[in-house]
Amino acid sequence: MIETHPFGNFVPLYAKYLILGSFTGRQAVKGNASTDDAYDWFYGTKRNQFWSIIEGAYGIELKNKIARQEILTKLGIAMADIIYQCEREEGNNLDNNLINIVYNIDAITEILEKNKIEKILFSSRFVENEFRKIFKSIIDIHPTIELITLPSPSPRYAQLSKEQKILKYKELLPKI
Repeated sequence: MIETHPFGNFVPLYAKYLILGSFTGRQAVKGNASTDDAYDWFYGTKRNQFWSIIEGAYGIELKNKIARQEILTKLGIAMADIIYQCEREEGNNLDNNLINIVYNIDAITEILEKNKIEKILFSSRFVENEFRKIFKSIIDIHPTIELITLPSPSPRYAQLSKEQKILKYKELLPKI
């Protein structure tokens, strides 16, 4: 079954940073946000540690989508995923199982053309590798943008503990 990204892109005024992920979890695409707030926005699956890592990095609580958008706006961080549509080979959220991919090229190109993005922060090594391969022409057009890979917020990425991930995000993300 072809899935279309349900959230679009988030681009606050004066965005200087862009966080890129791969594709949202299957729970969000299936519309579970109506019954569970955990699936209402980017990285909203119960297992994904992204928002709890952000909370730890900034010492704040982000209970809902509005609070998350407010902090990103304050920090000048835009968010998008590199994949616009895809299918799941085994019905789970692993990036390796995403097939028949349609990349989010037009939207990401527009974000970079209309904003003064200084840094692109990838949510995983997979996203960085796909971006460097598929979006190479965009990189060539914007050679001054710094490309940074964050530790994956997936609990499957156990090379670093959650506490170590928080410290790394704190180091790499903009300060309040």
